[in-house]
Amino acid sequence: MKIPEIPTNIRLELPQRGSWPATWHIFDEAEGSADALLMAWAAERPLLVRGEPGTGKSQLARAAAEVLRRLFVAEVVDARSEPQDLKWRFDAIGRLGEAQACGLAKARASEPDQDPLDPRRFINPGVLWWVFDWASAAEQHEQYSRHKLYRPQPPDDWSAEQGCVLLIDEIDKADGDLPNGLLETLGNRSFNVPWIDRAVGQRDGQPTPLVIITTNEERELPAAFVRRCLVLNLSLPANLTAWLVARARIHFPDVEQCSDNVLEKAAEQLAKDREAAKLQGVTPPGQAEYLDLLKALVTLDREESAQLKRLDQLSRFALQKYPQ
Repeated sequence: MKIPEIPTNIRLELPQRGSWPATWHIFDEAEGSADALLMAWAAERPLLVRGEPGTGKSQLARAAAEVLRRLFVAEVVDARSEPQDLKWRFDAIGRLGEAQACGLAKARASEPDQDPLDPRRFINPGVLWWVFDWASAAEQHEQYSRHKLYRPQPPDDWSAEQGCVLLIDEIDKADGDLPNGLLETLGNRSFNVPWIDRAVGQRDGQPTPLVIITTNEERELPAAFVRRCLVLNLSLPANLTAWLVARARIHFPDVEQCSDNVLEKAAEQLAKDREAAKLQGVTPPGQAEYLDLLKALVTLDREESAQLKRLDQLSRFALQKYPQ
């Protein structure tokens, strides 16, 4: 088995994938993200990435998919998400509507595959089905699912033998039933789907998916779930200004477009607003807000003096999101 190579401290281009826009990434050797990914790959365990918003947790999964040449598949969790949603979704309302439209007694055919109320016609594969067994998920989606909800869009040169990187984003948005409900599935890499005759599991010849799970720490995760994961903690460094300037150069490499002076002034303002937010007890601004501010500056002005002037005018919109 060939050990993958993950380059560190090198600017990597991430092309647009689905609804995720093109951007840049760097595997910072100091934060250990490359080592964490390699351990998750070797141990075949999920990688739980902790950190405040804007530290690059979700982008880490995208970057991993690019350097490993795997398909990037993502599920963003919300307060209504349930464990089943990541495995399959059943359209109960659609089936009820079908029954009402055609009449149960009259519509049933002699063969199961001709039955308009066959439950399999109302099942849509979830992200775990796709990453564990692409072939059977595609079969279910194309041949059975009546209302097709979701299918990952792989690049033209991708095949299932290359494997997937699955991002389960912001798992702390859901209650504890969701992570607890994934323990067995992630551990066994298989699950049962009602109404079909076999379990869905990792297919022979298809690599174990690399599962990356993020949390913003808004809710404490169950201890049993955390114990089954490897954990990477991403945090902003103590020397914040210099670190932000270095990160900004990844996205804005042209010094003529945005000078070091502008980058430093914006970073210093971010540091001040972070301290003010912490005193208020609210979520402080981070790297994402810093990059948003810089993007606005380089779009609106080209001269350093004009950018510095506009920095004073615009910084409060990006960095001060709560009443002072």
